[in-house]
Amino acid sequence: MEHVTEGSWESLPVSLHPRVLGALRELGFPYMTPVQSATIPLFMRNKDVAAEAVTGSGKTLAFVIPILEILLRREEKLKKSQVGAIIITPTRELAVQIDEVLSHFTKHFPQFSQILWIGGRNPGEDVERFKQQGGNIIVATPGRLEDMFRRKAEGLDLASCVRSLDVLVLDEADRLLDMGFEASINTILEFLPKQRRTGLFSATQTQEVENLVRAGLRNPVRVSVKEKGEAASSTQKTPSRLENYYMVCKADEKFNQLVHFLHNHKQEKHLVFFSTCACVEYYGKALEALVKGVRIMCIHGKMKYKRNKIFMEFRKLQSGILVCTDVMARGIDIPEVNWVLQYDPPSNASAFVHRCGRTARIGHGGSALVFLLPMEESYVNFLAINQKCPLQEMKLQRNTADLLPKLKSMALADRAVFEKGMKAFVSYVQAYAKHECNLIFRLKDLDFASLAQGFALLRMPKMPELRGKQFPDFVPVDVNTDTIPFKDKIREKQRQKLLEQQRREKTEHEGRRKFIKNKAWSKQKAKKEKKKKMNEKRKREEGSDIEDEDMEELLNDTRLLKKLKKGKITEEEFEKGLLTTGKRTIKTVDLGISDLEDDC
Repeated sequence: MEHVTEGSWESLPVSLHPRVLGALRELGFPYMTPVQSATIPLFMRNKDVAAEAVTGSGKTLAFVIPILEILLRREEKLKKSQVGAIIITPTRELAVQIDEVLSHFTKHFPQFSQILWIGGRNPGEDVERFKQQGGNIIVATPGRLEDMFRRKAEGLDLASCVRSLDVLVLDEADRLLDMGFEASINTILEFLPKQRRTGLFSATQTQEVENLVRAGLRNPVRVSVKEKGEAASSTQKTPSRLENYYMVCKADEKFNQLVHFLHNHKQEKHLVFFSTCACVEYYGKALEALVKGVRIMCIHGKMKYKRNKIFMEFRKLQSGILVCTDVMARGIDIPEVNWVLQYDPPSNASAFVHRCGRTARIGHGGSALVFLLPMEESYVNFLAINQKCPLQEMKLQRNTADLLPKLKSMALADRAVFEKGMKAFVSYVQAYAKHECNLIFRLKDLDFASLAQGFALLRMPKMPELRGKQFPDFVPVDVNTDTIPFKDKIREKQRQKLLEQQRREKTEHEGRRKFIKNKAWSKQKAKKEKKKKMNEKRKREEGSDIEDEDMEELLNDTRLLKKLKKGKITEEEFEKGLLTTGKRTIKTVDLGISDLEDDC
């Protein structure tokens, strides 16, 4: 690859369209970033590209600009229903963001139509929109795009529309594979023409991405852009302007430390990452009640229709707190994020880098802080070696208020909070057990009593991971949790109705055998399935035993007849019906020779 230095857009070895340059000036980007200066000329010279660059380095423009330039240079102009480019991203938030960036350019080129296909929308409406407006450039998530290829019955023959495809881009390629989209990607690739330009963009290149490069790209040029200076020598994967901190605190101190930190940084914009959707639901509710005067929003992967609205609203805020899972860890560009707070470390080390990359983007400064338990402190060294991501320690904050009693009071006053807390605890423990770095994050070393106090639980939940364990340091609240009502009167009415029904059933079934139902909810279904399979297996074995016995008997009789014919046994021995073979004595049925001959 020839040496290309970053500079003004006009310094590129291939000239850009004047209206593309005008759009860049409007967006306030007079200069290129390294990944843009390296990738754009290659793409425009019809090369397949596999680009790796740190988060916040401007990868989106590195493929949006070449797409427009390639489509503008086409000999045959695209018709309304012809697809010239497809951009596939792992999350709908990232797809919305790319679609927004793309629209800044396509408004200067009315001959191109663009369309956004993501989950959380009516697929029928997406089909109608494409039929009416077309979609020369498609921005989509894998699941929805794959679904669109199956809509021929509704009048959308997408397989025919993509025959004109010039460019395919897979953004955050490693995340596409991590999230289980490999089958969808392979299905989509089968529909696309082989003569196309393909680009893979990511902050980390995994083995799965390497496999995809070999399968989907033809003689690709690999572009790896590192930070300049000191960071380049250590191949640091986080932005050089990012200040990365860690804080070591006990599980029952962590929430108080988080709230104290947020109180002291009220005028700033924060992303707070948790390990599971249930934790986001629970702690989001807790922060709303305990951190006043700040806009707090929640977002996670199980939200269907609200996600896009919440994401767009938070982007516009000057200050606020977004409580989220790793659904917000990749490629998302939220303006002016001051702090990325990782309440729970991510399940794998590469996700740590991506989380941190939501701040200190494209030349701006930013800070990140991860909370670690004392047993997890060696994770700091692991990140420094494995991810080339150095962290500096932040000391525990002093004079923090103990807010856990308030959180317990909220649970006692509203069953919804109580149930959210129990689910959050269970989901956290189960996620912890599946941590990729299980030499550091070991479930057997977890202090469950301290953890339950940190979640402000009223009692320990029933779950397999806690079976047979004693927790003398955890004191449950002296209250029957079944009596805790929902604040929502409709939900409480439904609950009381269900309880009354259960009481009636219990009275009706008095004296009958009672089945224990208060087992861990996480294992009930699996146990039923296992029992069902065992019953089926036993029935099959019982049936086959009878058949095997009859068959064995017939085979033994046949063997006797053959031995008699060969003179190995006498007729007297045959008539006795006894033959000793090895250690086993087999008794044959009393059949005449002529009968056996007929059967054989």
